[in-house]
Amino acid sequence: MEDYNKIIESLGVRYIKAKSINVKQPVSISNFYDVENTAIFVKSGKLSFEDSTGVVEAEEGEVIFIPGGKRTKLTYGSNAKAELTAEEFVTKKELYLQSHTQGVAVDPTVTDSMIVVTFEAKVFNSVNFFASLDIEPFVIKSDDINFTIKQLFLESISDEPGSSRVVKLKTEQLVVEIIRYVIKNRLFVEQLATNSTYFKDPRLIDIFNFIRENINGDLSNKVLAEVANVSEDYVGQYFKMLTGINPQDYIEYQRMEEAVNLLRTSKNSIREIGKQVGYKDTAYFCRRFKMMFGIPAGKMRRRESLMNL
Repeated sequence: MEDYNKIIESLGVRYIKAKSINVKQPVSISNFYDVENTAIFVKSGKLSFEDSTGVVEAEEGEVIFIPGGKRTKLTYGSNAKAELTAEEFVTKKELYLQSHTQGVAVDPTVTDSMIVVTFEAKVFNSVNFFASLDIEPFVIKSDDINFTIKQLFLESISDEPGSSRVVKLKTEQLVVEIIRYVIKNRLFVEQLATNSTYFKDPRLIDIFNFIRENINGDLSNKVLAEVANVSEDYVGQYFKMLTGINPQDYIEYQRMEEAVNLLRTSKNSIREIGKQVGYKDTAYFCRRFKMMFGIPAGKMRRRESLMNL
């Protein structure tokens, strides 16, 4: 347990958004993807996703947790006749989902209703923790987690003094409760144990920090080898041995994650954002962005504006 405590203590948790939605028409998103972690509490009706075993359903009182960076087919409601790509969903979302701020009570006139919370959880503010486990989305059955999600949402729409502070605390509580749930139910414990080992390696932490601080610079294996004080030929093998992915794939993910953050928080052009995250060729940046997220960078910005409706 001590190793797990060290991981939890190292986590930097950041609230992104919370919203309550009603499903106007059931819909499937064929390639749902987000860089942040997503927890969806089913107030009423059904929600489902696909993993390597097939379709997995969550019913009233259950939560679907989708780790950041994990692509899946996500279906709001039952018997969805519409199946859209993420790109199509961005432009048609209002036809299928309706956000509201009417609290957490179940509306008997609405068949399918959910609370969606997205948040960031990074080890040493560098590594997306849940993404590093390389786990598929899964269903959570926990009254404690349900209650925390409800409280978090209510605080997010509150104008009471200190609400933003409570939102921050509740987001941290949610992350800890999810990790506890994973450990208690022996889900992905092997991956957690592996993380507890490699997150203590100081050379790897130096690489993580260097990448974060130089996301728009030269992050070749030669440079990373100098940071870790290992040979250029060995650094790729070393990084993959400890993390399960090669360093250049990890770097691209970090760059794209920062690009999404800039799309959300700045009015910079796509070209400027590409340069800020280390891509000199705007066309190449746009191709890689669409390949990773399924939608163009410009439509991702539109998607973020829609998510805040």
